[in-house]
Amino acid sequence: MAARFKLNKEDGLKILKGAGIALGGALITYIAQIIPETDFGPYSELIVALSSVLVNIGYKYFKNDV
Repeated sequence: MAARFKLNKEDGLKILKGAGIALGGALITYIAQIIPETDFGPYSELIVALSSVLVNIGYKYFKNDV
């Protein structure tokens, strides 16, 4: 941690990561409202598969395993 009333690079990265998580949560909430109203037709299975891959990538990224 930086000295009082000062930010260093590590603090800035933590702030950006927290903001990214908050924005990601807001985006997921927004998408969750749109998806049930959307008809993907024959691409539904592809959308489900890609969604699960994207969720796994996000999980690994925030776990720092990538």
